[in-house]
Amino acid sequence: MGLLKRNPFGHILFLKKWLIRIFGLLTHRRYRGYNELNIEGSDIIKNLPDTNVLFVSNHQTYFADVTAMFHVFNASLSGRVDSIKNIGYIWQPKLNIYYVAAKETMNAGLLYRIMAYAGAVSVERTWRAKGEEVERKVNPDDTKNIGIALEDGWVITFPQGTTKPFKPIRKGTAHIIKQYKPVVIPIVIDGFRRSFDKKGIRVKKRGILQTMQIKEPLEIDYENDSIEEIVSKLEYAIEQHPSFLKVIPSEALEDMEELNKKREY
Repeated sequence: MGLLKRNPFGHILFLKKWLIRIFGLLTHRRYRGYNELNIEGSDIIKNLPDTNVLFVSNHQTYFADVTAMFHVFNASLSGRVDSIKNIGYIWQPKLNIYYVAAKETMNAGLLYRIMAYAGAVSVERTWRAKGEEVERKVNPDDTKNIGIALEDGWVITFPQGTTKPFKPIRKGTAHIIKQYKPVVIPIVIDGFRRSFDKKGIRVKKRGILQTMQIKEPLEIDYENDSIEEIVSKLEYAIEQHPSFLKVIPSEALEDMEELNKKREY
């Protein structure tokens, strides 16, 4: 790989590789040390195509969730099944993994800008800005950039657009699925809210079992499924449909009550 080879967003891949290596080394003990990460279904990862894969997941912190996914994906591609044991897998990371993040968040400071270089596709939220409710149209450049990322590799997105549980799925994700026809892989996570602060930077509590379930590709009829049908499929796939409120543990309900007292980002 040439030292100045770049991805479609102009990021130098050599620099991106070292950023992922460094962040991987700094964060590994958050999922295998201070806390544990129980993984299910990671064998699905190694059989996916190299491009046009969209991972959809519920969301619990700004960065800890997606960082864990970088670990799990690279570990799986290195032959580990449901394990991130032995950090050696991070030495040759997959460089065409991207994640969708709010532009407001990624521009908030130097650390976030550095993290953005590791793979963020920054988008403007259409419903919230600077802590206030807003209403604005989708920026077509944002959708285009997600399409560019899908054409180049894998994209992680959190279709609820918030860390609050059981919030509605944003229709923008369904539109992207209709337009670009990616392989859609649902992921369900838990425990991150209890382990980390809201930003996912600081370890809030140790000894927490975090979980990540990677599911089989979602069956979608790209031509005939309506936006509403795709939204419904996503809701059930990432277990954020209201019906799941009846089966979640009481501990999670307590977390939800605590979270709902805090201001939405």
